[in-house]
Amino acid sequence: MSIDLPASPSWPTWLALALAIVVVMLGLVIWSIRRHRDPGLVIECDAAITDLLPSLSGLTQGTIYEGNAVELLENGAFFEAMFEEIRGAKGSVHFETFLWKEGTLGARVVDALLERHRAGIKVRVLVDANGGKQMGRDAVRLREAGCPPRMHHPRHIRNIGVFNERDHRKLLVVDGRVALVGGHCIVDGWLGNGETREHVRDLGVRLRGPIVHAVQGAFSENWVEDTGELFVGDEVFPPLERVGDVAVHVASLKPEGSPPAVKILHHLVLCVARKRIWIQNPYFLPDREAIDALCDAAQRGVDVRVMVPSTEASDMPMVQHAAHRNFHLLLAGGVRIFEYPKCLLHQKVMAVDTAWCAIGSSNFDDRSFETNDEITLGVRDDALAAQLEAIFERDARDCTELRLDAWARRGLWHRCQDNVLYAFNEAL
Repeated sequence: MSIDLPASPSWPTWLALALAIVVVMLGLVIWSIRRHRDPGLVIECDAAITDLLPSLSGLTQGTIYEGNAVELLENGAFFEAMFEEIRGAKGSVHFETFLWKEGTLGARVVDALLERHRAGIKVRVLVDANGGKQMGRDAVRLREAGCPPRMHHPRHIRNIGVFNERDHRKLLVVDGRVALVGGHCIVDGWLGNGETREHVRDLGVRLRGPIVHAVQGAFSENWVEDTGELFVGDEVFPPLERVGDVAVHVASLKPEGSPPAVKILHHLVLCVARKRIWIQNPYFLPDREAIDALCDAAQRGVDVRVMVPSTEASDMPMVQHAAHRNFHLLLAGGVRIFEYPKCLLHQKVMAVDTAWCAIGSSNFDDRSFETNDEITLGVRDDALAAQLEAIFERDARDCTELRLDAWARRGLWHRCQDNVLYAFNEAL
């Protein structure tokens, strides 16, 4: 009697098994490189946020820069200030942005940059490769004039491990003496004053003083990565004197094995606020630790308010639905949530205790906190914090405030979208 032995696996089977093992090992390697322990959001501290600037800046790998002047710029006024500064450039113009679409605004930006380039001024332009896919004729004009935009992490085999890491910063540095930072993109919708659904509401700041060195350093980070060029000298890092009385620090770094600075900063201030936390952000998807910290703040008597665009006004309704999934936790915890319906509310700002505020490019979600390159300014200035609170109150008059009882009764289809899309929240 013969016994049939099982056939040996064929070489395609062995090859498939080997490839599967390699894929799993590569995944583990990438995970081990990128993993870090999230910061614990329980802090025992009775000090006012005004006394904690050394802690806020130190824990976010930054430095406090004293003696600055900070000017808040709303909506299209940001670009008028930008063009004014570019026209006055004497030595260098450094411009960095995430989203650039060919149009009226893009053509004006190209005109301004090339006018300075032809005058012999060094112009460096850095654009995220994914966000700049629709630059069209604007990119062609810059290249033909000898001032090509450098694209951050374009689709190339050498970028396969970092392609998901986008450059989400929006900034301008002129002569190393003045900087503009905010959420404004080079898209026609940002022109005007945010009046209709076709427009965007946004906020930025113009900075003068020693803090400009830190913003210049943030620009240099990705510029060196993408070009290999180091720039030095007074044209880019001039001596800077005090020009005001505002203290500013910058969060922008992503150290290996530790949470990125923007995440630590946004989470840390939730734990030390004593009076109020007012947030305006277009993409608000806090993780569970931040949700608990916001609710804990509300329970200890802090006035916590969050304003986001409505699903109808958002340019990314999927993100709003994903955010909705946890709104019931925030509402039950005492956080007040407002939805702005008039247009895309795009400012990324936070005012704390009418004394400190954050403004920059960072959304309140894991993509900004964990993956993208971002820049957030921490500003110790009663006047600026009061301005942001006044803007919040003005915008709130056009908002719908969500109520827990009504929110609990939202429809089944709404709930299904919220839960399904939240499963992809880290990729949105």
